[in-house]
Amino acid sequence: MMKYLMPSSLQRGQDLLPPGPGSYTVGTMSERFDCYYCRDPLHGKKYVQKEGRHCCVKCFDKICANTCIECKKPIGADSKELHFKNRYWHDTCFKCFKCYTSLVNEPFMLRENNKVWCSNCTATEDAPRCKGCFKPIIAGDQNVEYKKMVWHKDCFTCSQCKQVIGSGSFFPKGDDFYCVSCHEHKFAKTCAKCKNPITSGGLTYQEQPWHSECFICSNCKKQLGGKRFTAVEDQFYCVECYKECVAKKCAGCKNPITAGFGRGTSVVNYEDESWHDYCFKCTKCARGLANKRFVCHNGKIYCAECPKRL
Repeated sequence: MMKYLMPSSLQRGQDLLPPGPGSYTVGTMSERFDCYYCRDPLHGKKYVQKEGRHCCVKCFDKICANTCIECKKPIGADSKELHFKNRYWHDTCFKCFKCYTSLVNEPFMLRENNKVWCSNCTATEDAPRCKGCFKPIIAGDQNVEYKKMVWHKDCFTCSQCKQVIGSGSFFPKGDDFYCVSCHEHKFAKTCAKCKNPITSGGLTYQEQPWHSECFICSNCKKQLGGKRFTAVEDQFYCVECYKECVAKKCAGCKNPITAGFGRGTSVVNYEDESWHDYCFKCTKCARGLANKRFVCHNGKIYCAECPKRL
C-alpha cells in the first residue's frame, strides 16, 4: 500500500508539528523560564516543548531531536520532519532509493533496509524479467509466456534465423526455440515420395518416412495408413485395387491370387498359369498337389496315379 506524507515546519509561536511519537511545540518566553537541560533562561528566546518539558533549541538538537533514518543526522528544530511507522526523515532526505525523486506529497513504498521507493520504481522492480533482454516487463507490454518464462514479444526470436517469432508458432528444442521454417530445415524428416519435410504426423514404411497423404494406393489414390496393402515394383495397392488390377487369376477358381490377403499364402506356377496352393489339385480325385508330383495331360493336372485309370 502506498503512503502519503506531508512535511511540517517548525514555526515561531505555538504551532504544533504533526502528531506522532514525541510531539513537541516551539515558542518564545516573555516571562522567566529556564531550559530543562542547561538551565539557561528562555526569556525572549526560541524554545521547544516536548513531553511537557521546555528546552532551548541547542539542547533540543543535541538531546531530543529524532535521527534521520537516511542521513543519520539529527532532525533539528528548524528542519522539516517526516515520519512513518516510527521512522523519521528530513524532508530533503525523503527520496526514492532508486531514482532519487523527492517523495514529499508523493505515493511511496517502504521496502527492505528501510528504503523508500516511488511507485514507478516499485512497479519496475517487482515486474517479471524478460528472458531475452533481462529488462522488466511492465504492465501494458506485449509479451510471450512459455513454461513459466516470459519474453517481450519482440525479444522472442528464432534461435536459427533470429527473426521475431512473437505470438507465432514455434518448436522448442532444449533451451532453443525455432520458427516453423527453420525447424523444418534443421530437424524435420523428409518424405520418401515428395521430399518435403514432415512437420507433423506421417508414417514409416521399411524405415522410410512418408506424409500420410503421400502414402496412397497407386490406382485409387486412397490413403493406406493403417490399412492393408501390398507393394509391387515400388507401387502400393490397396486390397481391392490389387485384386482388380495386379493380382494373377487362379487357373483353378478364376479368382485373384492375393497372397497375404486371405486363405492361402502360397502360389503354384506352371508354365504360364498360376493357382492358389489349395486350388492346385488333381482333376480326377481332387487330391492337393502343391509340392507333390503331378502330370499334365491334355491341359489338365492329375496326380501321378489317376492318368493310369483314364
